[in-house]
Amino acid sequence: MQIADRINRLGTETSFVVLARARELEAQGKDIIHLEIGEPDFDTAPNIIAAAKKALDAGFTHYGPAAGLPQFRKTIAEVEGARRGLEFKPDMVVVTPGAKPIMYYAIMAIVNPGDEVIYPNPGFPIYESAIELAGGTPIRLPLTEATGFAFSIDDLRSRITPKTKMLVLNSPQNPTGGILTQDDLKQIAELAVKHDLWVLADEIYCRIVYDGFKNYTIASYPGMMERTIILDGFSKTYAMTGWRLGYGIMPKALAEVVAKLQTNVASCTASFIQMAGIEALTGPQDWVDNVVEELHRRRDLIVDGMNSIPGFSCHKPLGAFYVFPNVTGTGIECRTLANRLLNEAGVACLSGAMFGEYGEGYIRFSYANSMENIEKAVERILKWMSVQ
Repeated sequence: MQIADRINRLGTETSFVVLARARELEAQGKDIIHLEIGEPDFDTAPNIIAAAKKALDAGFTHYGPAAGLPQFRKTIAEVEGARRGLEFKPDMVVVTPGAKPIMYYAIMAIVNPGDEVIYPNPGFPIYESAIELAGGTPIRLPLTEATGFAFSIDDLRSRITPKTKMLVLNSPQNPTGGILTQDDLKQIAELAVKHDLWVLADEIYCRIVYDGFKNYTIASYPGMMERTIILDGFSKTYAMTGWRLGYGIMPKALAEVVAKLQTNVASCTASFIQMAGIEALTGPQDWVDNVVEELHRRRDLIVDGMNSIPGFSCHKPLGAFYVFPNVTGTGIECRTLANRLLNEAGVACLSGAMFGEYGEGYIRFSYANSMENIEKAVERILKWMSVQ
C-alpha cells in the first residue's frame, strides 16, 4: 500500500501506546496500576453533566459555527480574560474538539516549509509531530533538571535564527511539571518581540499549580497579545477528557484562518458539549479547587515515594500532575526500565525518552490516580528493585 510521504513525518502520543499494552496485560489477568496516562481519575462534576443533558433536550444536536457557538466564545473571552487579567474579544476565540487541534491549526496556519519552530524537549511529542507535518524544522530547546525543568534564556537566544518563525511554550509542563516564572516570561517576550516570533502558549495545565504559585501567561507582556496563541481546554482542569473540548485564543485575523481550517477538518465542535463548557466556566469552581488540593497531596506522596526508591531521584514539580524522576542511578536504561516496570512490576509509566532526547534517563509517572494506588505503585517498584 502506498502511503503519502507526509505521514512518515507524523509521530504519535506514546501514552496511548503504553495504555494499550497495559490493557492487553489486564485482559490476560494481570493487575496494573495506571500511572502512564495524563487523565484525571475524577468524574466530571455533576452540574456539567446536567448541563449537557439539558442542552440535548433543548435541541443542541445540530451543526454550529466552525469557530464555536457565539455564547460559548463570549463566555470563554470573558472568563479567561478575567482570569488572566486581559481583555479578550469573542472573535479571538476558536473552539475545537479537544485542545490538540489548536496545535495543528496554529502551526499549519503560520509555519511554511523550512521555517524553524523552537519547542521544549523533553516535551509533549505532538509538538514535533505537528511541526514536521507542516514542513517546518523542529528545534529542540532543552529543559534541565538543574533549572527545575525550565530552560536557559541563553539556550533559547542561541537557537533563534533568521528562519525562526515560532516558539512553543508549555507551562506548567508535560512531562516534568516545570513552570516558567514571571522573569522567564518577561525575557522570552522581549526576544519574541525583537525577533518577530509567534508564540504558541500551551496553558492546558494553567490552573493546576501548587505551593502558592500563581501561573502567568506570556500574552500579558508588552507586544505579545498580537503574536500569542493561547491553547487551553477542559480535559485536565474539569476532568473532561472524553468530552473533547478545547479552544484557542489568538489575534482575530489568525482566528479567522484557524476557523477555516476547522471547517475543512472537523466542521465544528458538538453544540451540546459547548453548552456544558459554559456551565463548567460559569458554574461553581470549588470542585476544581478541591481537585487541585487532592492533586497537591498526591504530588507530595509520590515525590516522597519516588525518592525512597534506590536509584531514583525525584524533583518536586510546581504544576500539572506528573513527576519525572531521574533513574540513571538504577543503572537501567530508561526505556528498558519503563517496560520492565509494566511487564514485571505491574506499574504502567512512560520512558522519558518518549518525550525527546533530553528525556533520556528519566521516567514519567502521572499522579492523576488515587493515594492508595500511588502507595501500591511505590511498594511494587521497591519490591521489584530489591531483587534486581
